[in-house]
Amino acid sequence: MDLVGAVIGLIPMILSLSVHEWAHAWSANRLGDDTAKRMGRLTLNPVAHVDPFGTIVLPLLLVLSHVPAFGWARPVPVDPSRFRSGVSMGRGMAITASAGPIANLILAVASTVLLGVLMRSDLAGTAAKSLLIDVILLNVVLAIFNLIPLPPLDGSRIVAWLIPTRLRSGWQTVERFAPIALIVVFMFGGKLIRRPVNGVVDLLEHLLNAIV
Repeated sequence: MDLVGAVIGLIPMILSLSVHEWAHAWSANRLGDDTAKRMGRLTLNPVAHVDPFGTIVLPLLLVLSHVPAFGWARPVPVDPSRFRSGVSMGRGMAITASAGPIANLILAVASTVLLGVLMRSDLAGTAAKSLLIDVILLNVVLAIFNLIPLPPLDGSRIVAWLIPTRLRSGWQTVERFAPIALIVVFMFGGKLIRRPVNGVVDLLEHLLNAIV
């Protein structure tokens, strides 16, 4: 793949990561924390969310090396102490964290519907189909991967809120070893999330077939 093709191939990732981070910012703002909004992060503009290395350089190098690309955007700042009255820090962080994966799933569904409409109307060219399929698959993977309960992934915030008090000491131990566990996840994450990813993709394929 040439450099131009690789750069074009990054468009779905940049779009998906931007939607993910915007959703965190939107959710936190709705809960009363305007930290991200004040820092210009409550926007879908990719410029506000791009991490030069994690969003562009590393994925580009991986694509040019014919390796499946992965990446990250700049994390949205959240100050749980600013959540409005009645929203506990744990609950607020769990809601804010879950907003990212939910947004990715919504984008995957919307892209599936758009693909179906275009295919039904015979308006979908090869490039458009390829782009939408990439967006669908990438967003499903991002959603499932981020739900893995290891810091700093979104799933850890959800588990930290839901876990019973008697298990919190054990959870804190897991958090201490999170950096090592994350290395394992990055090495073998594909196998860990393959089944749930395939399950969601199958559902979206049924939706696509129903539209077409």
